[in-house]
Amino acid sequence: QMSVEKPPQLAKKPAKPPVARRQLIIAGALLGMIYGLVARFAFGYFHHIGAKFEVMSQAFILGVPLALGFISALVSHKSPYQSVWNWLTGLVFVPFLSSIALLTLALLLAWEGAICVILWLPVVLPLSSIGAFLGIICLKIVKSKRHRSYCIAVAALFPFLISPIEQLKTPYSEIRAVPTQIKIHASAQTVWNQIKSVPLISEKEQSFSFSHLIGFPRPLEAKLVGNGVGAVRYATFEKGVLFVETINEWDEPHRLAFSIRADTKNIPPKTFDEHVVIGGRYFDVLNGIYWIEDMGNGDVILHLSSEQRLSTRFNFYSHYWTEYLMADLQNYILG
Repeated sequence: QMSVEKPPQLAKKPAKPPVARRQLIIAGALLGMIYGLVARFAFGYFHHIGAKFEVMSQAFILGVPLALGFISALVSHKSPYQSVWNWLTGLVFVPFLSSIALLTLALLLAWEGAICVILWLPVVLPLSSIGAFLGIICLKIVKSKRHRSYCIAVAALFPFLISPIEQLKTPYSEIRAVPTQIKIHASAQTVWNQIKSVPLISEKEQSFSFSHLIGFPRPLEAKLVGNGVGAVRYATFEKGVLFVETINEWDEPHRLAFSIRADTKNIPPKTFDEHVVIGGRYFDVLNGIYWIEDMGNGDVILHLSSEQRLSTRFNFYSHYWTEYLMADLQNYILG
């Protein structure tokens, strides 16, 4: 009886050890974070010396997270993705880790304030994932290590290349109004007396609000000097923040309107992040108005509306935050 010899089986390629996989993930996340820090420093430094770079630009706010995600995904994997877990790691875990580490270090280094970090976070995370997806596509298409290195270089330079082009156009300024209201069981005259000049708000009257949580000072009092049109109302907030409000409409007890000027010279320098200073380059509060609507049953509705100027290169995104935070602050004042 003839015996048939089985052909020798090819040895299976050993799976990559988990330790090596973790090292790649750490390397990708670390390199992405380092790139983000270098980009933040470079954009801030170049802007300081008058070059065509600015942190408050689409090139930085949108371009850097894309590049960060691209670099972190390409570095954290040496071969095309094979499993769902690898895809999730590359698309979510690694770029998110890089982004959160970048924002945390920027906060600890005092390069950004808490307000800017929180406002940037919803942009950084999804954009870093999009960048990581592009990195995965590159990994599947580009086989040469040298060409992959070229891809990383192009991605890293991308924000720096488009920034000078973006700077050729002046940021567009928008004026936006934010209306708020509250129902009060009191007469119109009683409410009028409480808004034209606000007594010192005691600590027990203060409460929690999101705008104060992320760094906006709480209101303290408003002192009125004079009566009628031309009178001046000094609205004081915590941390030495003062708004000088000149009355331009006085209809007692129905309507009180005023222009607003932030006393920026006397506000301590670390009260606001430089990018969100009220009365600064990017944002200002221009006018405010109270009006009292009598409901005829012992109740009134007190309205408070304000107008703001927004002058960023990404108003399409930042206006959502400015309107939300102003509404939160106004509702707190009304309360």
